[in-house]
Amino acid sequence: MINMDRIYLVTDLPGYTPQISRLLSMMNYTRFTVTAEVQDLTVEQLDFQLDEKSNSIGALLSHMAAVEYFYQVYTFEQRKELTEEEIKRWEPALNLGEDGREHIKGYDVHFYLRQLEEVRARTFELFKTVDDDWLAIQKPFWYGKEANHYFMWFHVVEDELNHRGQIRMTKKRAIAIAER
Repeated sequence: MINMDRIYLVTDLPGYTPQISRLLSMMNYTRFTVTAEVQDLTVEQLDFQLDEKSNSIGALLSHMAAVEYFYQVYTFEQRKELTEEEIKRWEPALNLGEDGREHIKGYDVHFYLRQLEEVRARTFELFKTVDDDWLAIQKPFWYGKEANHYFMWFHVVEDELNHRGQIRMTKKRAIAIAER
């Protein structure tokens, strides 16, 4: 999925229309930077929380996968709600908070990276089924306003970038505390 020779290019990707290619290029770069931040972390570092109300790095990684999965369901399957099985798997990561802190811990980095890779592979397959016109489709979104698929998938990128920043801060603190 991620061609490292072209990681810094927002460009055409074989098998995808131009605008979808550019969106996927940005998603690839974002994922590359997230993976680089976490690939060497221990379970203890992945579970570290800044305080009792904060999210761990592992929880944020699962959240990234859950958000992307939700937007697959919402934009490609035209469903507003997850099934009971999907809720069981994704709800702690979608909502984070106490539920996430209770259920998302004790996993190594490979668990989280596999979760992200599985969801991303499905995203790439789904995007092969649509074209640039699909990105313009509008539907109800937040606060009674309309959004198009392009914005929704931009939000997936934006959410991941936001949490990458949280991961960087949490990682620095976890390492500093361990070095004391």
